[in-house]
Formats: sequence, C-alpha cells, structure tokens
Amino acid sequence: MSERESELISRLTDTLERMHLDDYLEYVSNRRRMIWNNLLYGALRGLGFTLGFTVLGALVIVLLRHLVVANIPVIGDFLAEVIHAIEARM
Repeated sequence: MSERESELISRLTDTLERMHLDDYLEYVSNRRRMIWNNLLYGALRGLGFTLGFTVLGALVIVLLRHLVVANIPVIGDFLAEVIHAIEARM
C-alpha cells in the first residue's frame, strides 16, 4: 500500500469515528428501539402542536374580545358575530 492510500484510509477512519457511525448502525439495527423512539417522538410532537395551537387560539380569542370591547365601528360588529358563533359551538 502506498503512503497516499494509507493517508486516505486514515482520514476515512477518522471521519467515520467522528460521525459515530457505529452508534448509528446499532440504533438502526435495533428495530424495537427505533420504533419506540419514533412513536415517542411523534406523540410528543403532536402534544406540542396541540398545546401551541391551544395557546395561540386563546390569544386570538382574547384579542378579538378586546377589539369588540373597543367597539371599532366596522370591525366590531363582524367580530361580535364571529365570537358569538364560536361560543355557540363550544
């Protein structure tokens, strides 16, 4: 083997070690662990979306109520109807 080939192999080995390829291969080969991690990640992501949407929705409703209380002529009547429709469906 030439000096250049040895150097390339050494660089390739160093790169693979920095990538933690052995840990990744162990993770991919264990299907139960991979399925469990993905299931858990999906559930937590769904929970995060739900909580975030709830908080943003509540903020929008609060802002709409404040606009109705401010009684802006054109927007106030429209928003009052929207809030009434939302409250009727709750």
